[in-house]
Amino acid sequence: MPSRSPAPLRVLTLSTLFPNAAQPYLGGFVQRQCEALARLPNTQIQVVAPLGLPPWPLSRIPRYRSLADLPPAENWVGLSVWRPSFRHWPASDGRWDAAAITRALIPLLTDIRRNFRFDVLDAQYFFPDGPAAIALARHFNVPVSIKARGADIHYWGRRRASARQIKAAADAADGLLAASAALKDDMSRLGLPDDQIAVHYTGVDMDVFKPSLRQQARAALGITAPLIVSLGALIPRKRQHLVIEALPHIPRAQLALVGDGPDKARLQAKARQLGVSARLICTGALPPPDIALWLAAADVMALPSASEGLANAWLEALACGTPIVITDVGGAREVLTDPRAGRLVEPTPDALARALQDILLRPPSPDICHALATRFTWAKNAQALRDHLSALAGERFADPLCT
Repeated sequence: MPSRSPAPLRVLTLSTLFPNAAQPYLGGFVQRQCEALARLPNTQIQVVAPLGLPPWPLSRIPRYRSLADLPPAENWVGLSVWRPSFRHWPASDGRWDAAAITRALIPLLTDIRRNFRFDVLDAQYFFPDGPAAIALARHFNVPVSIKARGADIHYWGRRRASARQIKAAADAADGLLAASAALKDDMSRLGLPDDQIAVHYTGVDMDVFKPSLRQQARAALGITAPLIVSLGALIPRKRQHLVIEALPHIPRAQLALVGDGPDKARLQAKARQLGVSARLICTGALPPPDIALWLAAADVMALPSASEGLANAWLEALACGTPIVITDVGGAREVLTDPRAGRLVEPTPDALARALQDILLRPPSPDICHALATRFTWAKNAQALRDHLSALAGERFADPLCT
């Protein structure tokens, strides 16, 4: 018998992490998940990506002005994306962001709902998205799911202004998702309802991130020495300074920081202080095909983060056949299940240097690395998300009090 088509599902995704023309690499993983979800049968999705803007005159600062100038609605990579602004007060620790998002979105969602009667609200980051999603779901009488990704729990879950909002949102949500089993454990330790949390792994684009001829990639980039890539935003939590501090102990090796962020000047200063600035490359933020080229050229990818949920950087490196040296945080053990494909290390320059030298001397087969990444695809991610959201919608429709 032919398989039955799934019941129609209309999803409204809420995410303060979503790319735009001013921030083209912000939350790219949310965009790719939404694209994959939209490709599934009988599935419709629209995205609301709120923009936090401060009051005048701070709103005229270039980085805010570029956000204020974005169109309020657009077709973005085939997705209907709405970009309402809300009042964000700098130095407020985000305490009023969720309420401001709710106020800004009620009239917008009322308009959206006239033509797109969404069945479920899908919040893709726990704070401030989660508490706002709860208030909106109550207003529109739809079920709501909230996903935790890492910093939203490890940072915002421990801040006085946001911790209580996160706990209240978790208790009120119809479903919760965590980017890794380790993150689920961290959520449970904060008092979030463990029995409501499902693990929902991220994906990696296997058409972009795939094993390539390393020598060709190195030639295209002009690399002639052993190459270490550290992929991620240049922020304190990623601790790229530890890789720079390990570099003096790895003769000849070059280090490419692939990403951008407020830590860039400090990291460059550290390299000058240690006398390795000639071996440091800062690429800035790059589109996925260029990231894949650097990963294909690399002998190893190193990321000694202080915390993670489950880093896409780990998967993208492995998908390119490149081994990883990472700290034992978040879902690291859920990804690095074959010790031949990398190392879990203590967050010290000496431990990093030893692990990196070991891999440079005895590199694993790219096939071994790539095999670990094949468990994480956007198709699997999207299907798991659809199953989760449709179950929530089905439960709500089956409740006579909600019909």
